[in-house]
Amino acid sequence: MNAPVRMPDPAQPRHDWTLAEVEALFELPFAELVFRAAEVHRRWFDPAEVQLSQLLSVKTGGCPEDCGYCAQSQRFKTGVAASKLMDAEAVIAAAREARDGGAQRFCMGAAWRDLKDRDLPKVAAMISGVKALGLETCATLGMLTPDQAKALKAAGLDFYNHNLDTGPDYYDQVVTTRTYQDRLDTLEAVRDAGMSTCCGGIVGMGETRRDRAGLLHQLATLPAHPESLPINDLMPIAGTPLGGSQAVDPLEFVRMIAVARLVCPKSMVRIAAGREHMSKELQALCFLAGANSIFVGARLLTTDNPGRSADDALLADLKMRPMGQAVSEPA
Repeated sequence: MNAPVRMPDPAQPRHDWTLAEVEALFELPFAELVFRAAEVHRRWFDPAEVQLSQLLSVKTGGCPEDCGYCAQSQRFKTGVAASKLMDAEAVIAAAREARDGGAQRFCMGAAWRDLKDRDLPKVAAMISGVKALGLETCATLGMLTPDQAKALKAAGLDFYNHNLDTGPDYYDQVVTTRTYQDRLDTLEAVRDAGMSTCCGGIVGMGETRRDRAGLLHQLATLPAHPESLPINDLMPIAGTPLGGSQAVDPLEFVRMIAVARLVCPKSMVRIAAGREHMSKELQALCFLAGANSIFVGARLLTTDNPGRSADDALLADLKMRPMGQAVSEPA
């Protein structure tokens, strides 16, 4: 028998969720779940606004990790060649182009197991240059030490992305070269340095609904909820262990978005990878269920993403607008 579902008080985010409570949210009738999530979403955000983020791979391929979903692991034959860390000037130029195209947030990703101190000055120059453009800054560079986190904060980094990927019980089916605790330790270093965390996961890796609930339970019981919570729909990559994975049912993906909104009500819930194969209707349901950010641009690290014209058309059809954009007066 399912545990009783306590409706979260939207005025006061909780950190005492039980796994049984999160599982019970997933079991709600679909319309009821989406309705509850939409109510909570409207408490904290304008439902007509969506934040536009852009992601750049500043160092691609050659990663020693064995994350089963990733094209950038040197352990898998995926056709992704290793590259060197980009120059700061080139990254800043790409960020300027993203800003001029309407992006409000710029994310920099490097295929590393962990950040090396020798690369810190170059990474810091990227961050400070992007920050100077007026963009919100985010980076994902692998594991960090406390001192490295402080250095990134000093350079102007707003968010650090370090996903948990999945629930703790399924994690070792996806990754064996880094422990769950390693990921939690990096998140702690980021919080202690005064940065915001960007942390979410991936669905469609063969996990169960309980595993998905386990991921959201972990996020909801952290000392501070992730200010940014990306939900990725796996893009299977040929040559990776998860390259033959079956897609999650679209309504299950919406449930994931809705439960994320309920248990982390103040987080920016981002539809991350996977929008390339999502219908307009599915994305609309995700927004209704509490998603309020998408990544724009043709690429997300090594996978495709809808073009900007398609995203502009989607937002126009839904009468949504980029976050912070003034509301047009009726004619």
